[in-house]
Amino acid sequence: MLKNSLLRGIILLIVGGLIIAIARVSFLNQHNPAPIVEGPGVTKATKLSDYFSGLKDSPGDTNVYIMEGDKKGGTMLVMGGTHPTEPATLVAAVMLVENVTVNTGRLIVIPRANESGYSCTEPGAGHPPRFHIKTDWGTRWFRFGSRHSNPIHQWPDPELYIHTASGQRLSAVEIRNLNRCHPGRPDGFLTEKIAYGIRQLVEKEKVDVFIDLHEAPPEKPLVNAICAHQRALELATLAAINLEMSGINIRLEVSPVGLHGFSHREIGDYTDALAVLLEVANASQGAFRGRTDETLVVSGKDEFYIAATKLGRLTVGFDEKGHPIEERCGRHLSTILELSKAFSEFYPDRPIELENVPTFDLVMEYGVGHYLLPVK
Repeated sequence: MLKNSLLRGIILLIVGGLIIAIARVSFLNQHNPAPIVEGPGVTKATKLSDYFSGLKDSPGDTNVYIMEGDKKGGTMLVMGGTHPTEPATLVAAVMLVENVTVNTGRLIVIPRANESGYSCTEPGAGHPPRFHIKTDWGTRWFRFGSRHSNPIHQWPDPELYIHTASGQRLSAVEIRNLNRCHPGRPDGFLTEKIAYGIRQLVEKEKVDVFIDLHEAPPEKPLVNAICAHQRALELATLAAINLEMSGINIRLEVSPVGLHGFSHREIGDYTDALAVLLEVANASQGAFRGRTDETLVVSGKDEFYIAATKLGRLTVGFDEKGHPIEERCGRHLSTILELSKAFSEFYPDRPIELENVPTFDLVMEYGVGHYLLPVK
């Protein structure tokens, strides 16, 4: 009896050790970011730590891609990956890096604004660690992360998060939410340092237009929308009108003065940039969703959201077509293009002229994968 118990114990230890070893490999692989290919328009690739040295060699440092035209003009910054659970923001930013060329002015892109958040997933949410997109030449994979910075990179959370610049009180976990940490501070928590680094980039590069890409559940009030700082309202209004005329329905919201920590609020208040935030509908984030797997992330199809539409619970419609990643990326990219055109119309002395932007109609026709370059 004793020998049998000892043998079972040894077997269980061996099996447990194998499970831990396999899990360890999977866990560590989450720290390996998906590759991004520098397209023909990239004139310089740098790091966020080049604008704020406090991020150097930290898990918050991230890649910055600069595309500069032959003619002088304005500067636009597009930021994806503020929330690594919002995949179309990353993919749309990568499509910019890999396709766009600039005729006049500059385009700066940060595909993974919260690099730390891509090194983990949401606890207990059953999220996939990555998702795949079919291309003309094969398959590209992308990381699916957490809404917040990795807790092992920023521990412990305070009992209460008090936004330093305003004194606004938030739940403790929001100290790891990049879109609650603007304008940041150089001696703060890691996520606050990331926000501070972004502000330093905006100031040092004299960014004229700041765009923060996001996705939201179809039931949320701010979805398929532009949220604009008061100083950017004319710019956003003209872009929204042109989008509507092209068949893309979009709402226009004004950044609430009393809500702090958001990029559209604080970048607009603390820098000269015209700050906007873009939202598209993503079922993989919502409360009504079913299984959160790669299929839901990419296809945007969910039977429970179809039922929620019939019950009148959603802000945007949801049918059998869902809201696929083509639609979400296409909306973001067309809005970015329209914002650049609007800025050029309002400020003809420093235009921003982008070429080869994969617009909504093109992405819907040819697919996201058509605009992703092969990885060498």
